[in-house]
Amino acid sequence: MNKTVILFAISFLWLSSCSHSPNPLILIETDLGPIEAEIYLKEAPITAANFLYHIDVGTFQAHETVFYRVVRSDNQPYSATKIEVIQGGLYDDELIDAITPIAHETTQTTGIKHTDGVLSMARNEPGTASTEFFICIGDQPGLDYGGSRNSDGQGFATFGKVTKGMDVVKIIQMESDSGQYLLEPVRIRSIRRI
Repeated sequence: MNKTVILFAISFLWLSSCSHSPNPLILIETDLGPIEAEIYLKEAPITAANFLYHIDVGTFQAHETVFYRVVRSDNQPYSATKIEVIQGGLYDDELIDAITPIAHETTQTTGIKHTDGVLSMARNEPGTASTEFFICIGDQPGLDYGGSRNSDGQGFATFGKVTKGMDVVKIIQMESDSGQYLLEPVRIRSIRRI
C-alpha cells in the first residue's frame, strides 16, 4: 500500500512538473513595479536567444536601461496605423549602434502575433534589431508581417509575452510624454531570468 501511494505521488509530481511551461521566464524590475514574461525560445530562436544573451552577459545591467517611449492613441496624430506600446532598452544610440544586430524573424515565421502583452523587438530596417524592445498594449495587428505600420511590410520580431505585470505596463504608458518620449524615463533596475 505504501509503495503504491509513493509511486502515485512521484507520478503525480512528475506529471505536474511536465505541465509547466518549458520556456524561460524573466523579470523586468522597474521603478514602477515588476513585469514578468515568458520567452518563446522555440518559436523565435534567433530573437529570443538574442534577448536572453543580453540578459545573461549583463548588457542591460552594464548600462542605464529604461522605458523611454510610450505610444497611445492620443500621441500619434499623423500615423495612419495607430498602435499602443511601451518601448525600452539602452536608449543611447551610440551604445545601440555598437551592438551587432540580428536577423529579422517575422511573425509569419514564428507564428507569434502582436497581441496584448507580447514582447517584440524595435527596429529601423529589417535586420537592425539588437537591444531595444517593446510591449504591446492590446492587440496590434498592424505590427505583424504584412501589417501597415511599416512600409516594408515585414512587421516586427516577437519573442515573448507578459505573464504578470500588465498593470505596470499600463501605468508606464500613461506617464507624461513629449512626442512619445517620456519626460522622465522609467528606470529598469534589472532584467533577469527567474
